[in-house]
Amino acid sequence: MTGNLQHFARWGLLLTREVVAAGVEARQLSRSLHAGRWQRVVTGAWAAPGVELTPWVKARAVQILHPGHTLSHGAAASLHLIELLREALEFTDPASTTGRRHGFTVHRTFLTPAEICARRGLRATTPLRTLRDLLLSGPRDAALVAVDSALSPRVVGGIRRARLVTTDLLTAACATHPTRRHRLPRAQGWLALADPQSGSPAETVARLRMHDAGLHPLSQAELLTPAGRRIRADFLFVREGVVVEIEGYAYHGGRGAHRRDLDRFNALSACPGVRLILRFPAVTVFRTPDRMISEIRAALASTVPA
Repeated sequence: MTGNLQHFARWGLLLTREVVAAGVEARQLSRSLHAGRWQRVVTGAWAAPGVELTPWVKARAVQILHPGHTLSHGAAASLHLIELLREALEFTDPASTTGRRHGFTVHRTFLTPAEICARRGLRATTPLRTLRDLLLSGPRDAALVAVDSALSPRVVGGIRRARLVTTDLLTAACATHPTRRHRLPRAQGWLALADPQSGSPAETVARLRMHDAGLHPLSQAELLTPAGRRIRADFLFVREGVVVEIEGYAYHGGRGAHRRDLDRFNALSACPGVRLILRFPAVTVFRTPDRMISEIRAALASTVPA
């Protein structure tokens, strides 16, 4: 019996209801699944031995079991290579009950056919609908990290993708939501804080932390070195000449990367009007932002304006 289970599998997934419907006794099936080292994905679905249990395998199992479930919110964003603060498996199904079950969340909201697309063989909300959902549901930081990412070309997971939406399209999409108009002012306020020039989730969160603290530097400010080289600073407080640079999670290993890092720092330091450069790793931005704000305030206070 163990070997025959492969005949019931689709895309490496086996549904217990289909095997039982074919005449296999439930207790015998359970013994065969465990003996064959099949992997439980969600209730009623098993993955073949050796199949990597990625979120997309689980999503496929859920959609086979529940054909009306469409990947949405953060799950759809990840599928579209939109960067996120955190990932979660979420679906939208207008015919389902809302809530969390078996490790995933279901939203009961109406979807039009134009708001659904296919990615990697999975049914998902389009980038525009996905971002509208995130803006209307929140939280703010998570929504704006996704919006900033989608507003510009990015390399995500080693894959280069184009810009996915525009601010105007997002504004119009939020305004035309049929049932959540009470959330529109909040979403519009959040969208006003979006920045297509943001280079990473850490930069987005750093900008929001500074905004909340009443600090408003220029983002991606273009500077000119004495040699005529153009270089962009993550954030620039023009009057005080303070540059704030946010370092990503990835370690800049290797001699070449280290040299480029030093060259960039030296080039920024040489730019007219730059008096001080502060550098913060992403871990500081995410875990101890108060420390970052305190250091920026101290730097601004100690720097003599031009």
